[in-house]
Amino acid sequence: MPQITVLPHETLCPEGLTFQAAPGENLARALLAHGVKIEHACEFSCACATCHVIIREGFDSLEEAEDNELDHLDTAWGAGMYSRLSCQTKIGNADLTVELPKYSRNYAREED
Repeated sequence: MPQITVLPHETLCPEGLTFQAAPGENLARALLAHGVKIEHACEFSCACATCHVIIREGFDSLEEAEDNELDHLDTAWGAGMYSRLSCQTKIGNADLTVELPKYSRNYAREED
């Protein structure tokens, strides 16, 4: 199974994290299942960009993003060449290193 490494993020994953996930598993759901409090304002429907992540390693192992995802990535803070919406990303066969952006476009973040 691929190993997912989440780089440290000040509030969402302060210590960073490494876990294994099955190929084909949804990245956002895998992050949440392992305690990474990734934002997902549209409940995984590809209607916002709050679950934006940057894939620092393993990007080429992922399926290509569809047009709807690319359109929403245009609105994500700090989006770049290796950005994906985690709600639309299926884990491939390679290990991934994931960076959670410092900012989100979700201005009404809910706390626990």
